[in-house]
Amino acid sequence: RRDTRRSNKVILVPILAVLFVMIGYQYICPAGSNSCHLRTRDKFTPRFNFSERDLLRRVDFDIRGDDVIVFLHIQKTGGTTFGRHLVRNIRLEKPCDCRAGQKRCTCHRPGKEESWLFSRFSTGWSCGLHADWTELTSCVPAVMGRKEAKKNGRNFYYITLLRDPVSRYLSEWKHVQRGATWKTSLHMCDGRAPTQDELPACYSGDDWSGVTLREFMDCPSNLANNRQVRMLADLSLVGCYNLSFMSESERSHILLSSAKTNLRNMAFFGLTEFQRKTQYLFERTFRLRFISAFTQINSTRAAGVDVDEDVRRRIDALNFLDVQLYEYAKDLFLQRFQFARQQERQRERLRRRQERRRLREQRAFLYQRRQEGGEAEEEDATATTEDYTSQVVRW
Repeated sequence: RRDTRRSNKVILVPILAVLFVMIGYQYICPAGSNSCHLRTRDKFTPRFNFSERDLLRRVDFDIRGDDVIVFLHIQKTGGTTFGRHLVRNIRLEKPCDCRAGQKRCTCHRPGKEESWLFSRFSTGWSCGLHADWTELTSCVPAVMGRKEAKKNGRNFYYITLLRDPVSRYLSEWKHVQRGATWKTSLHMCDGRAPTQDELPACYSGDDWSGVTLREFMDCPSNLANNRQVRMLADLSLVGCYNLSFMSESERSHILLSSAKTNLRNMAFFGLTEFQRKTQYLFERTFRLRFISAFTQINSTRAAGVDVDEDVRRRIDALNFLDVQLYEYAKDLFLQRFQFARQQERQRERLRRRQERRRLREQRAFLYQRRQEGGEAEEEDATATTEDYTSQVVRW
C-alpha cells in the first residue's frame, strides 16, 4: 500500500504542475489577447516598408534645457497608467513631486522651476480635456510660454499610446455606460469649437448611463468611432468637424493619411497590448529608465465583454479607419522593436570584439615584456661569465 501511495504521489505531482501552468497561461494570455504574441521571432512578418529614419528613434532629450515631452492621451488606451509611470516611475535626478491626495505632480527640471512634462498628471488638462493632436500642437507652445514667460526655442516631443480598436471601443462603451462623459472637451480646431449641428450629442441629459452596446453603435456622431485616427490627424485638413467640407471618402482618406504621418513622426508611441516592449522603446528613445517594470494586464472590462461575430464585424466597420491605423502602427512598433534589439545586439557584439582585441593586445604586450626580460637575463649571465673567465686567466 505504501508503494501504491508513493506511486500515486509521483504521478499526481506532474499532473498538478501541468494544470498550474495551463491555468497560469490562460490568465496571462487569455483567448484573443495580443499580449503573448511574438514569443518567437517567426510570428511577425513586416507588411509595410519603413526607412531607417522611421525605425531609428533616439531623442537627445535635454531635461536640463528646454525640451518638453507632450503626452497625447487618447481615451481608453491605458493612458492613465502610462501617465502615472511618467510622473512616478522614471528614475530622475530630480523626481516629480507627487503628494498624497493630489492628482497632479510637480515635474521640474533640476535646478529650475520649469516643467519638462506636459500631461494630465503634471500640467493638468491645460489645452482641454483629452486634447487631440490638432488642439495640442496649436495650444501647447502658447500655454508653456505663458506659464514660464519665455522661449521660442523649446523642443516638443509628442508621445501617445494606441490600443486594439475593438477592445478600445468596448472599453469606452463600458466607461460611458457607467456614467462617464467627456462633454467638457473643447474640440478646438482652426480657432473655434464645433457647432451643435456639426457635432450633435448622442444623448439628452447629464450622461449616457445604462446605454446598451447597440444604442452606442447606432449614434452616427459618436466620437468613439475612429477616435484614434481623429485624435491623431490634423483636422484642419478636412474642415474640422464640418462634414460637408468634402466627400466622406476623401475625408476618410485624408484623415487616415494624416494620422499615419503624425504617428510616424512622433518621438514615441506605444501599444497597450505590448507593455514591456513599450517600456523598452521609451527607455531607448529618451535615454530614461523606469524604476519598476511595466505590467501586462489582460483582465480588463473590455476583455470581459462577450460579443458575437456579427457585433464584432459591426464594431470593425464603425472603426474601419482605426483598424487600418492600428495595423500600420503595430507593424511600425514591432519593426522599431526588432530594429532596436538588432542594434543592441550589434553593439554588444562590437563590444565583445573590442574586449577580445584588448585582451589579445594585453597578452601580446605581457608576452613581449617577458621575452625582453629573458633576453636581458641571458645577456647579464653571458657578461658575468665572460668577466669571470677573464679574471681566471689573469689569475
